[in-house]
Amino acid sequence: MSALSAGNERPGVESGISAWLNVNVRLWQLASLAVALTVAAPILVVAAAWLQPAGDVWAHLAETVLPDLLLNTVVLVVGVGIGVFAVGVGLAWLTAMCEFPGRRFFDWALMLPLAMPAYVLAFVLVGLLDFSGPVQTVLRAAFGPGEWLPPIRSSGGVVLVMTLAFYPYVYMLARAAFLSQGRSLFETARLLGLSPWAAFLRVAVPMARPAIAAGVALALMEALADFGAVSIFNYDTFTTAIYKAWLGLFSLEAAAQLASLLLLFVAVALVTERAMRGRARYHLGLKRGRDGRYRLGGLAAAGASAVSAVVLLAAFVIPVFQLVLWTVEVAGESFDGRYLRFLANTLLLGATAALVTTFCALLLAYTYRLKPDRFVRAMVRFATLGYALPGSVLAVGIMVSFVWLDARLAAFLGEGMAGPVLAGSLLALILAYGVRFMAVAHGPIDSSFERIKPSLWQAARSLGASNLEILWRISIPMLRAGLLTAGLLVFVEVMKEMPATLLLRPFGWDTLATRIFEWTSEGQWEQAALPAVTLVAVGLIPVVMLVRRSARMH
Repeated sequence: MSALSAGNERPGVESGISAWLNVNVRLWQLASLAVALTVAAPILVVAAAWLQPAGDVWAHLAETVLPDLLLNTVVLVVGVGIGVFAVGVGLAWLTAMCEFPGRRFFDWALMLPLAMPAYVLAFVLVGLLDFSGPVQTVLRAAFGPGEWLPPIRSSGGVVLVMTLAFYPYVYMLARAAFLSQGRSLFETARLLGLSPWAAFLRVAVPMARPAIAAGVALALMEALADFGAVSIFNYDTFTTAIYKAWLGLFSLEAAAQLASLLLLFVAVALVTERAMRGRARYHLGLKRGRDGRYRLGGLAAAGASAVSAVVLLAAFVIPVFQLVLWTVEVAGESFDGRYLRFLANTLLLGATAALVTTFCALLLAYTYRLKPDRFVRAMVRFATLGYALPGSVLAVGIMVSFVWLDARLAAFLGEGMAGPVLAGSLLALILAYGVRFMAVAHGPIDSSFERIKPSLWQAARSLGASNLEILWRISIPMLRAGLLTAGLLVFVEVMKEMPATLLLRPFGWDTLATRIFEWTSEGQWEQAALPAVTLVAVGLIPVVMLVRRSARMH
């Protein structure tokens, strides 16, 4: 009888445990849903501007700035797209498939420009190549008066700077694709009668098309999101127009309308890139380029070394050297209490955003492991969309949301509320960073989860451990490397971020990036050099991580 009772009791106990686990999982789902909705709210607010277009605002924009903005955006997208494709794919082919003097060095060194923010490269090149800069001054002294170089403050100058700043996105992905192809496919095309150039264009590039398309799309989204570089060149784009509408015209409504149009451009870029990758079905041999490289000789070898050296010098070496020179010239003036305060603000914001964003990314990744259904997958995808969006768009969405919430709070509290609580607070800035860089944190954490065997969790559950205990006592110790990487990447990105910080920072919360903007707006290149060197040095950390990872893989 007791045995029968025990047998009858066991299914009830198991069903109770199952019900408790289901409730426990739902709590994790609700927490992840809260994160996803918080991240999605600014995006939805900006997108909603299309649902209630302000006719008078659009009429004013159409009469004044909209035609120039559209033309400049098209020129920027086309120019940068062609530039990063030519430079990134060309250098990737040379370093992956050819042998020439200095190849081993250029193979990793050509990734270094990733550490250089586009706005830093912009003000250095303007300071060097402008009519009153040292390069043209030397040329006039040697060859007589006149403007010996094309004007750097032009659409061509903007395209040049962004090509040098963003080509590494294409270079890294195309290089990995070419290494995976190996040499055999190219040789087969040659045996069928194709010339080396035709084989490159008709075989190698189409095979690497998904990777190249992803790299070009990343570069274009960065170009659309850029604010600092285009403002230095006085080249009006949607990001500069949003800034002027908000802080110049004091019209958050006009800024929201412009942000919605910029969001449309980004959405088109994302859909196009996904469509190009979605239709491509290429199977690579995964030979990692170890079946031999083409050994170049004579003029071909010299040309490959020269092209690689010119790109590296222009994109990284010369700008860093010039920044160091400027820093030394004004070291006594720059390194003072103000610089330390800007550095402290930057470090505090970076550390806070890294902790918050990493925690939320961990929550999303763990919830997906607990219940990998369509609903959770959709939440994760929505929560990681922010990296594709310009900081100025997110700033507008967050400010509109917080102004609305402050109005509701004021109506509820009445005279007890002295002023805005959320708008203009550090919370708005941290939220902007979290939305913008959630994908940056989620990637390393999600990859680390993939290495944990599900059997460990099953064993822990059989011993009565809750989901929280499994996360804290089993998963987190095994995720330390991924969590550290995620936090570090977010920290570095926050330090370099400019548009959202400019628009949302509370009074007195200047950072290194915002001070660079203010000094370069006044043409004080030397004063901006020390914070720029600091950002470049910090930006080298993830680049070194990428180089080491690439060396292990290839």
